[in-house]
Amino acid sequence: MIVLFTDFGLEGPYLGQVQAVLQQQAPGIPVINLFSNLAPFDIQGAASLLPAYVTGFPPATVFLCVVDPVVGSARPGVVVQAAGRWYVGPNEGLFAQLARQAGTVECWRLAEPDGVSASFHGRDVFAPVAALLARGGDVPGEPVPVSCLEQADWPDELFRVVYIDRFGNALTGVRASALAAGVLLEVNGQSVPMAHTFSDVPPGEAFWYANANGLVEFAVNRGRADAVLGLKAGNAFKLQGG
Repeated sequence: MIVLFTDFGLEGPYLGQVQAVLQQQAPGIPVINLFSNLAPFDIQGAASLLPAYVTGFPPATVFLCVVDPVVGSARPGVVVQAAGRWYVGPNEGLFAQLARQAGTVECWRLAEPDGVSASFHGRDVFAPVAALLARGGDVPGEPVPVSCLEQADWPDELFRVVYIDRFGNALTGVRASALAAGVLLEVNGQSVPMAHTFSDVPPGEAFWYANANGLVEFAVNRGRADAVLGLKAGNAFKLQGG
């Protein structure tokens, strides 16, 4: 299958145009829209989400990943293979956390084909490569060191909100396994305790928990964490007292 991981949004033509290319060049291969509304331009936030949300997909899955604020610049496109899965997209740090957390990683730099638009490489460059890989084709690029993916100044755990879902839950860039059980977190001057799940706290109460993909997430039982805690994508938080 081909899995989309983008900040394109559901509104407008962008997602549909990418899907049309995939349908034409990889007919019969399912296309799964995993994230279409990642925080616009937030490469580091998207990079922290990607490793957490790919684990349920089988080997040979192709991820088409596009958060590309400098589209049209000299930044290269890349193909990455990690844990048997393929990733295609711009190399602006989007695959940095994946490369850190995965076991075996290989990387290829893509040559930009002639005659493509300057502003929609998701459709014109990366979608055709994703379709080619999904059909079992060879990587159309030159091998490069995995170090080209690294962002040395990025922390392993990103202590900020990176995504608000439709229920108002706030996903963060921190793996729950990196925190001691029961620690208090502080966000916007408010202390937030840990709970195992929603039903463990009274309605209307805020808490943090290890979500189903292993990330720290702020939530409110039968309510919206973004409203109760005043959260939006980009909000920093910390260990209480830290």
